Amino acid sequence: MRVVNIHERVVNGPVVKVGKLIDGLASTNDLLWPIDRWPAMQFDRPLGVGASGGHGPIRYTVESYVPGRSIQFRFTEPKEFAGTHRFEVDPIDEGTTKIRHVIKMQVTGLAWFTWTIAIRPLHNALLEDALDRAEIFIGKPMPQREWSHWVKFVRWIMRRGKKPGSGDTYRN
Repeated sequence: MRVVNIHERVVNGPVVKVGKLIDGLASTNDLLWPIDRWPAMQFDRPLGVGASGGHGPIRYTVESYVPGRSIQFRFTEPKEFAGTHRFEVDPIDEGTTKIRHVIKMQVTGLAWFTWTIAIRPLHNALLEDALDRAEIFIGKPMPQREWSHWVKFVRWIMRRGKKPGSGDTYRN
């Protein structure tokens, strides 16, 4: 099954400022990834080509990185996910920027079921939370997003049996 999943938001801020969000991914000053609501993005070394890590059960390596503009990751786990995901920022004009996240992958085996039933809705909710954080970074007040009942249910299933405070704990 071919998957193309795109989330984007136009924000009122210059590309130089918005691009700093990409550069801060997985750092102690990560202002894009919604670590208050989702498992943190973590790598085995500072952000750069070859860094290996991921978030929750999804693993990937940094395949390309242009500071302040784009970063692309190649999936390594689950094995049935063959492809990439990336963040990028593009200027629209001097004070307006588009921030985008794109997944392009081929899902094989029974992973199509996992993607369709669980991972896609979680991914969609996580990315909308991240884009909300981008807007907050630029200065737009955003209320905390309410997840669908399905996302809440899948998160409940995933956190069953996990120890509180573990890196893969799905907090509400």
